[in-house]
Amino acid sequence: MKKYAADLHIHTCLSPCSDNDMTPANILNMAKLAGLDMVGITDHNSAENIKAFLEAAHDYDILVIPGMEVNTREEVHVLCYFQDMDGIMEWQEVIYKHLPPIKNNKDIFGDQLVVDFMGGVIREEERFLLSAVDLSFDEIVKQVTNLGGICIPSHIDRPHNSLIYNLGLIPEDAGICAVEISKNTLYEEVIKEIPVLKEFTVIQSSDAHSLGEILDRRTYFLLEDLTFKEFTLALKRIKGRKVILEI
Repeated sequence: MKKYAADLHIHTCLSPCSDNDMTPANILNMAKLAGLDMVGITDHNSAENIKAFLEAAHDYDILVIPGMEVNTREEVHVLCYFQDMDGIMEWQEVIYKHLPPIKNNKDIFGDQLVVDFMGGVIREEERFLLSAVDLSFDEIVKQVTNLGGICIPSHIDRPHNSLIYNLGLIPEDAGICAVEISKNTLYEEVIKEIPVLKEFTVIQSSDAHSLGEILDRRTYFLLEDLTFKEFTLALKRIKGRKVILEI
């Protein structure tokens, strides 16, 4: 098996809190400079830029995993990953049905740019993407799993928008196998504070909203091949596949 470096939490220019230069070529070039083999594209409550990233990735030796960071009814952030466009777009339809019909105020929150694979702006998304959707954490995990995807609670150690702090615990039947810890913390410190995390695969990603935040390599996957199937086996610690944190 081989070690592959991954950053599974990157926002694009679609997320209003991200820089407008978070385009496919810029992010993939930065990932290449950082020596990453796998990136997760995870905008808030939307997957409108996934197609552009999958098209742009043809020119790179990098696996792009279609993803989304959903803000649940309890204001918990959850990373949702799918194998392909069909899965992520079906999930986007579900999310859009449960997203409040609020328009983005870009003067306050920033632009929400939908781009092509060259980074050209196609349009601006009018729905405000930072709102909480009308789905609970449990409902999201169940529906993503039913669609063939996999969920990872975001920055679980953070004092806001995290499963531990917003719900107070990890439900016994949560249906998750992995969690993400914040980029500015150490695994040993988080485990000391939240010992239950030893039971889960732990990843650490950049949660990048600007290009300079993509430079760290901390999470590695031990895989037979660089595929979505192998990625899920590692998160579930099956057949020798696993995740390794190195800081």
